[in-house]
Amino acid sequence: MKINFEKLDKAFENRLRLQIMSVLVANQRYDFNSLKELLDITDGNLASHLKGLEKEEYILVNKSFLGRKPNTNYEATEKGKKAFAAHLDALEQIIKSNKN
Repeated sequence: MKINFEKLDKAFENRLRLQIMSVLVANQRYDFNSLKELLDITDGNLASHLKGLEKEEYILVNKSFLGRKPNTNYEATEKGKKAFAAHLDALEQIIKSNKN
């Protein structure tokens, strides 16, 4: 049986992007520092993956201030949620096809 890998979204090839989207789909929004701590990654690494997801319009960036401190929150867009669900469905199909 031929497996159709074309349905997998290249934006989610990296495990960190999968983790970021998992967090954002499961939560209404998440701030930068909490994501960094949860995923145990550096500022630069997280920022580059967030930028990639933002470029695809899979996440929204909301910048604000808490007192005098900047606070950046991220949330999954509808486009991002649909793309993530489709990617997970494609992975599930691949797994199911390999069980036969």
